[in-house]
Amino acid sequence: MTLSDHAIPLAVVGCGARAGITAHALAGGRAQVVAYVDPAPGAAQRLAQRIGAPAPEFSSVTELLGSAAAPEAALVLSPDDTHAQVATQLLEAGVAVYVEKPMTISTEDADAVLLTAARTGTPLYVGHNMRHMAVVRTMREIIARGEIGQVKAIWCRHFVGHGGDFYFKDWHADRSRSTGLLLQKGAHDLDVIHHLAGGYSTRVVGMGGLTLYDQISDRRDNSDRTMPDWFDRDGWPPLSLRELNPVIDVEDLSMVQMRLDNGVLASYQQCHYTPDYWRNYTVIGTEGRIENFGDGAGGVVRLWDHRCEYQAAGDREFPITGESAGHGDADQDTMTEFLDHLAHGSRTITSPVAARQAVATAVAATQSLRDGSQPRDVPALPQHVVAHFGARS
Repeated sequence: MTLSDHAIPLAVVGCGARAGITAHALAGGRAQVVAYVDPAPGAAQRLAQRIGAPAPEFSSVTELLGSAAAPEAALVLSPDDTHAQVATQLLEAGVAVYVEKPMTISTEDADAVLLTAARTGTPLYVGHNMRHMAVVRTMREIIARGEIGQVKAIWCRHFVGHGGDFYFKDWHADRSRSTGLLLQKGAHDLDVIHHLAGGYSTRVVGMGGLTLYDQISDRRDNSDRTMPDWFDRDGWPPLSLRELNPVIDVEDLSMVQMRLDNGVLASYQQCHYTPDYWRNYTVIGTEGRIENFGDGAGGVVRLWDHRCEYQAAGDREFPITGESAGHGDADQDTMTEFLDHLAHGSRTITSPVAARQAVATAVAATQSLRDGSQPRDVPALPQHVVAHFGARS
């Protein structure tokens, strides 16, 4: 199923922090907003004014689908714990879905979304924008050219310098709504690890804990505000932060070891109170290794392919270009890919199956972390679902 090549009537479901990407869908006149859906008073109006696209407002998807509005597609940008219900309801109604990552907060819900999309034939796209980031594209291209031989190991360190403001002042800090930050934040990097490795995790071991933010007693219900209202770049050290979410029961320091189905071994580490904010990937192959220094414009990917002692500059260096405004370039590329897929059935770099595998890996790792680091197997998807999407990492 593809949609005709015209300005696609679009509903925006969820008008909060991530909803600014709607502007990328409107760029070039390829889509038009015909409806906003958000239960929070004023949220839809604020977004409409911000992006200059007025449209009718609804408080629920049920209300939207019962109205005269006729969206052909929807951007599901609501909180993670709503993704499964919203996405399946839209898919059942024949509305093509772009859903933000992570796709859901449980493996069962992710499977339900994919099963619904497969059964109805309605297009489903998951916005794993990091696959479009220049640093990831550069590393993937080096690997594809065979410059480090066969990939054997991938390590990722994620320094989440704004973690306190981004994830511990609202619903993200409540595991009943996010499962945990290995999922909510880590699913992005786990998908990149799978993408670079060319395989999916089958067995994981997690470790971590709530090591800092539980010590802060200054709490506030911030549901009346949005993230720009409480974000404070100068808040340092982390224990000086104020107005944290009333419920904090997710880990602020976590890690997972992974075995992939193609034999690659991988590890991922995440800390939410580092002074710096960036990701560092190391990929080791049979004939060399690559590592990024910086993950946006101005950074580099360095390649080592000769035996040596310490050699900071590597043997070769590849500049990371673009992304002058954070991952805005990747957001635009991701939305363009979604619209191309709707209009022409174009092949996508992102994959609903890969998005599910990232969720399933993160959920299993979180279960392991909270159960004395007992190993967990990542459950497999039904083969007919994999066949429907024709997806590999």
